[in-house]
Amino acid sequence: MAILLALVSMCSTLLGGFVALRIGERRRLVLGLAAGVMLGVVFFDLLPEALAESVQPVHGVPVALVATVAGFFTVHLIERSMAVHRGHEGEYGVHAHRLQSMGLLAASGLVFHSLLDGIGIGVGFQAGASVGVAVAVAVICHDFADGFNAFTIPTLYGNAHTRALVVLGLDALAPVAGAVLGTVIHVPADLAALYLGYFAGVLLYLATADILPEAHAGRPSRWVLLYTVVGAALMFVVAALND
Repeated sequence: MAILLALVSMCSTLLGGFVALRIGERRRLVLGLAAGVMLGVVFFDLLPEALAESVQPVHGVPVALVATVAGFFTVHLIERSMAVHRGHEGEYGVHAHRLQSMGLLAASGLVFHSLLDGIGIGVGFQAGASVGVAVAVAVICHDFADGFNAFTIPTLYGNAHTRALVVLGLDALAPVAGAVLGTVIHVPADLAALYLGYFAGVLLYLATADILPEAHAGRPSRWVLLYTVVGAALMFVVAALND
């Protein structure tokens, strides 16, 4: 089941890469809905499950919450580092091939993250079918935006479309490979709680710092906000039905 849902995630990534550029204003609504779904998964599925499995507090704080903060800041530090590197490259007039390499390096981070997404699906199913499905839904929604970025980032740095398509293909295959790893490798309950907490922090950052700002870019939209609330509400209903 985990691998099957990872294949759906692969299709979502490809859809994001090939279609997102053509849907215009509606793309903002899709991103708003995706962000709401991700937030719902974090607070209604991942964190409750991680806290239930977490048994070793750190100075009174559940270790799953510590892992959540670590996941949030991991992505933040990676993105800030890449932003600084990009700014320095442009400031000092580095050659075009250096900029192309930086674009590929930034895109490779998306591929690695997609691999972790797939592992998250596999580990989620080890914690329970409902958790696995919830994680998979979040990954599928997020991978639409991931596919868009996997194609656009290399081209923004001057890479040809053929290179960008190769990166898109790798990004699409990565969650499938991760799901296989997450299914084959048995993870103890306490480590699963740690990873689910960490993954919740990653999703929380992506939803609030990446996808929502992109969805609201240009001009404010009440419809984007409404779609975000609807996405979170849908995941609340899913969590309630799985109780």
